Amino acid sequence: MIELALVGCPSSGKSTFFKASTLKDAKIASYPFTTLAPDEGLAYASAKCPCIELNLNCKKCINGIRFVPIKLWDIAGLVPDAHLGRGRGIAFLDDVRQANALIQIIDISGTTDLEGNPTNDFDPSLSIEMLEKEITYWMLDIFKRDFTRAQHIIAKDFLLLLENRFTGLGIGKNHINKSISSAGLDIEKFKSWTEDQCYAFVNELRKISKPSIVIANKIDISSKNIENIKSKYPDKIIIPASADIELALREAAKHEIIEYVPGSSDFRLLKTGIDEKRMKAIDYMKSFLKKHKSTGIQEAINSTAFDILGLIVVYPVADPNKFADNKGNILPDAFLLKKGSTAHDLAYAVHEDIGKKFIAAADARTKRNISADYVLKNGDVISIKSGK
Repeated sequence: MIELALVGCPSSGKSTFFKASTLKDAKIASYPFTTLAPDEGLAYASAKCPCIELNLNCKKCINGIRFVPIKLWDIAGLVPDAHLGRGRGIAFLDDVRQANALIQIIDISGTTDLEGNPTNDFDPSLSIEMLEKEITYWMLDIFKRDFTRAQHIIAKDFLLLLENRFTGLGIGKNHINKSISSAGLDIEKFKSWTEDQCYAFVNELRKISKPSIVIANKIDISSKNIENIKSKYPDKIIIPASADIELALREAAKHEIIEYVPGSSDFRLLKTGIDEKRMKAIDYMKSFLKKHKSTGIQEAINSTAFDILGLIVVYPVADPNKFADNKGNILPDAFLLKKGSTAHDLAYAVHEDIGKKFIAAADARTKRNISADYVLKNGDVISIKSGK
């Protein structure tokens, strides 16, 4: 399963984002280090369900939107010099090992500093810079464990050494080779790399292996810094958001006060006789959605999955004529796979035994047979046949 990590300074709203995305209990408070150990839950990427196009009732989507699970980690707040042991230090940094991508939460309102302390007019761009620096220095320390004792080996063996060292961070050979190229370095001359060149290589490795998206949280408090952040980081995906409002909407939907689909620009009131205080809050949330089109939380999950990681959603079925499994359930499952994945990859994703005993596959829409190396498209409905 794809894994994402929520990272950022203390009191930036990570735990609120986590709870809003998962509806799982999480400690939420306006003081640093509310989260001490990483919390794990399921969030969901959303995509248009094929059942609408196929005129089917899958009973798996909400108003034509299919929600596909993604593992989400709420990581303890990061403070300056964490790589030297401050805050939770290396323990924090180790927590991001399993993540395929990072969702960085910043307080766009500028009302908390790098330590999570209340303040005014803080520059949120400093939070972005600090996080990236700390992760790079953490990875640099790992890199140097081999670099300082690799002066007697050839470049080919050094690459293998790096691959073995970084495999625990989900970093492979392609990440390493691409990072060397992006940093403008020559692996054959690695023994003479300077400190700055080593940093440049590791910094590229961080960008490539742990891609990130920036969530400008607390936009409901103040939006004055958003344009400055966007102009300062034109190459980053920056999404304005309010985790507080998303959490309130999902809790209200959970208690059947409103009908709300995550990512929507509106909701429907289900209950009458609501007291004045709650009605005022409901009106405020409606006006917020009208202005911003969404709370940004579902957009953050989707953008990380589809834009940053380049995933697609594919629907495996047993019966291509009924678009169903062997029990008659229509479009029962949805899988997130990397672009470029094949029909055979999908078979393995469904179950290892099905992958091993793969015989054939078919496009359920066209009823045409497809090869094992057929490259899947987003929204494909695929029937897989395997041996016993």
